Order: sequence, then C-alpha cells, then structure tokens
Amino acid sequence: MKRSILIMAMAIFSLSYASAQNLGKLEVSENGHFLQYDEGSPFFYLGDTAWELFHRLDREQADIYLQDRAQKGYNVIQAVALAELDGVDVDNAYGHKPLVNRNPAQPATAEGEQNDYWDHVDYIVSKANSLGMYIGLLPTWGRYWNDGNPIFNPQNAEAYGRWIAERYQSKKVIWILGGDRNPDNGHKQAIIRAMARGIRSVDKQNLITFHPTGWQTSSKWFHNDDWLAFNGRQSGHNQRYDSNSRILEDFNRKPAKPILELEPLYEDHPLEFQPDNEGHSTAWDVRRALYWSVFYGSAGVTYGHHSVWQMYDKGRGPINRPLMPWHEAIEQPAAGQAQYLKNLMLSRPYFTRRPAPDFIIQKENYSEMPGKGRYHFAATIDTEGNYAMVYAPIGREFQVKGEMLHKGELIAWWYNPRTGKASKIGKVTNDGSPISFTPPMPNEAVDWVLVLDNAEKHYPTPGKIKK
Repeated sequence: MKRSILIMAMAIFSLSYASAQNLGKLEVSENGHFLQYDEGSPFFYLGDTAWELFHRLDREQADIYLQDRAQKGYNVIQAVALAELDGVDVDNAYGHKPLVNRNPAQPATAEGEQNDYWDHVDYIVSKANSLGMYIGLLPTWGRYWNDGNPIFNPQNAEAYGRWIAERYQSKKVIWILGGDRNPDNGHKQAIIRAMARGIRSVDKQNLITFHPTGWQTSSKWFHNDDWLAFNGRQSGHNQRYDSNSRILEDFNRKPAKPILELEPLYEDHPLEFQPDNEGHSTAWDVRRALYWSVFYGSAGVTYGHHSVWQMYDKGRGPINRPLMPWHEAIEQPAAGQAQYLKNLMLSRPYFTRRPAPDFIIQKENYSEMPGKGRYHFAATIDTEGNYAMVYAPIGREFQVKGEMLHKGELIAWWYNPRTGKASKIGKVTNDGSPISFTPPMPNEAVDWVLVLDNAEKHYPTPGKIKK
C-alpha cells in the first residue's frame, strides 16, 4: 500500500513538470567561464551521480529515482550506457545486453519498442528530459577502453560514437567521455578523440566533456581540442580542500573554458576508500566539497551518494561497504541540500563572479581560523566588488578584506547551507579596512556562508531567485 501511494504521488508530481520538457540548448558563456542557455540566462550545473541507472534499475524504479531528483532541484543526471559493473556482460533489468558479442560497432537492437537494452535507455533519457533534467550521458565507462583487454580501438570508438549520437542527438544530453580513467598514452587519447569525432560528426549542438580519475582534470590532455566544450574534474573521495581548490588552475587556464566538478566526495562514501580506518563521509563533508569546488571556480557541481551511484540493493554484491539501499539513500540530507548551493549562486549576478581566495585574511598559524584541511574557508566575489560570499565550514571568527568590495554601505547576511535559509546581519559600513565576522553558531561541524552585498544594488535575499 505504501509503495502504491508513493508511485501515485510521483505520478502527480510528474504531471506538474510537464512544461519542463522543453529544455533549452546549452552553450558556453561569452567570458568562457560558465554555462548558459542559448537565450542567455545562466545554467548552474547541478548533477547527480547515477552511473548504473540504465543497467540496474527497471522503469518503475527509474521513475521513482528521477522524480525524486527533479523534486530536489537537480538538472543533470550522470549515467553510463556501457556500465562499469559488468554492464557489457550482465543483463539489464529486462534481460538485455547493450552489444552483440561485446563489439562496440554492433549495438544490440531489435525491432519494436521496449525490446532491447537501448529501448530502456531511450525511456530513461526521455523521462529525465520530461522532468526538466539533462542526461550527462557517458557512452562507456573507462574500463572498456583502458583496462586489461579493452573492447575499444580508434576505429570502433568512432563508429560507436557516431551510432550513439544518431540515437540521442535530438535528446537533451551532455556527452561525458572518459569514465573514471585517464588517457595516459597516445593510443588511449586516440580512442577518446575518435569517439568525440564520431559524436560531433552527427551531433553539432550538445556539449561534450571528459571525466577523469580522482585529482585529475581533462585539461591535462584535451584542453585545446575543439570538441571539448568544458573541462571535467574529479576531486576524489577525501576531506582535503586542496583537491577541490585546484579547480582554480583550470579557471585561470587560457583559452578560457568552464571547469566542472564532475565527481567530488560522495555522501556516505568510505573516506580515502578505507571504511575501517577512516569511516564514511557525512553531509557536512559533502557540503564542504561542493562549496569549495564552486567557490574556486566550478560552473556547477555534481552530488553523489555511495549507494546511489551503484544502485545498491539487497541481493546485489556491494562495492566498498555501502550503508543502505539506493531507495533509502536518495533521502540522505546532502542530497536535498545541494540545491541550496545552486539557488544561492543564481540569486546574485552570475557571469561576473570569480574565485577570490585572497579575499579572506589568512592566519600564519594553520591551527587558527581560517585553517587548512577540513577547516579551510573559501570565497567568491563579483568582479565589480558588488557582492562577495565566504564559505565558513565551522563557526569561528574570520576576517575579510574590505578593500576588495564596494566602499560605503554593505548588507550582510548569513546563509544556512543546511536549510537554504538566510538571516540578515544588518548594515556594515565598509571603509576598506578588514572586517570581522563570527558565524551565529560556534559548532565545529556547522557550516555557514557569509554574503556581503552593495546596499545600492538591492539584491534579493540570498537563495531567492527572481522569476
């Protein structure tokens, strides 16, 4: 009975999103740092990691997952056509495999609807689009062009790229090549470039990027390739800010291209892949990674949960100690809190924002605030000095440089990343001197965002987006 009620509620929700199916074309902003719709409004990429979505879920389950993510404000779902967990050799929920004899040049298709693996992918892509979400579509996981005896070579990679683009070019997708592997030699790079060439020979409009392993970025190999619309980075599953902060390197790279955090620390993920020694990540850990990434220049961010990426459920072999089934994990706190970051960034002028690590007055003693590691503070600022934001991972006093902001009257706010609510501190007179702030709660694991606005601009409450 409970499940039936849930499905009915989801159906009603789905109807409310009927108008969202007309998703706009995405493009790079004029300054090269952000993504936007083709009519000029900003697109903040808020993705969720669902690598095994096509392979492990049936249509009813996929509906539940997708409707939940649409409700939580996600606009991109990242999923893999040739999935990591034996997706070439193990049937999907309907008993179908994606390829004939593991040959990328021979996708397994059958006449009629819902008769093959790709019909199921079609259903999910269309469903996501109808709910106002793009599919971040990985044609393949990296193991199939990198590990052991790979099934890809440059010739069949181009053919497969052409075939999959012909099938999905009319859908709202973002092509994500790679799949958690690094093309560390010329042959592997040739495979990726061939797949990109195959896609672009058919699909002239949907954006293409690349997803590397932890601590790496696509710019290392492909920054100057025309097909790469924006760089992809994976900061990895750790509590160290210095992986996220390296996004700044790509933000400053020339020619300018957006940098996108495609895989930061997942919620409930074994830290450093060592559950016995390090335990699992918390919502606080995840929020830090999200805000660090965006404040250091990412044009959006991808959330992930350790149970959801693998669509773990009872009866399946767990990968690295998941704590709960995927259908419970979708309700973990950070999954709903990620949208508050998107709302915050869209509530201020978007295309004039830049990273501002120099806005925070650093202490000589790293044990003081702002500190290093988990206690690292991060800032972003408007290029005209009309607003600034500081992410404070803990409730301790810090100072910022007034000289970098509009002189005169500022409006100061505390924004709560856990609730998406803002509270006004009041007016602050800025004469260019350092300004001190102390978050409203002195707890060690309670984070806040300081928002400082030029009072003359009359910006809305942080997190409130003008319609």
